[in-house]
Amino acid sequence: MSEQRDNQTLEKNTARVVRKTLVTVVLMFGFGYALVPFYNLVCEAFGLNGQTEQITEADLRKTPVDKSRVITVEFDANVTGLPWKFGPNISSIKVHPGEVRRISYLAINQSDKAIVGQARHSVVPQEAAAHFKKTECFCFTQQLLRAGEKKDMGVVFVIDPALPKTIKTVTLSYTFFKSNDQQAALTNDKITR
Repeated sequence: MSEQRDNQTLEKNTARVVRKTLVTVVLMFGFGYALVPFYNLVCEAFGLNGQTEQITEADLRKTPVDKSRVITVEFDANVTGLPWKFGPNISSIKVHPGEVRRISYLAINQSDKAIVGQARHSVVPQEAAAHFKKTECFCFTQQLLRAGEKKDMGVVFVIDPALPKTIKTVTLSYTFFKSNDQQAALTNDKITR
């Protein structure tokens, strides 16, 4: 009788541990899934992690130009998981805060098939991200490059004159990734042709 009670107790304890473990795994998965959108919202709201702000051209034209200061803006490019060559057409420029500038990057699909990529950007130093504003950027949408295609992709930006005076150099960096939804993007391209 005692042995049967011990077995029942052991089974109940095992079942309780298994339930708790499964609940913990589900909660951990849910937390991990929700973390990315939450992280993006926080970065967007506070200009953290090098995320920049998109503004309208009308707002861009209202920004006063501070001719007393010059900021060096450096351009960087990376590719992850794509058979693309990608880089800025110039490595750096000098700008006055408030001055609207346009630069471009060149992307080349070195494969024999069409591929859709998505660029992610960041700005360093981190304090500069909240002051780096764009009206036009290839990073706002997915980019389709057909086999062997070259594409010049523009960026129109301004650095807010409120940028701390201690910051003399800002780096704008882009990393291109393969789009998660290749088929939908390629299908949409065939429909629009």
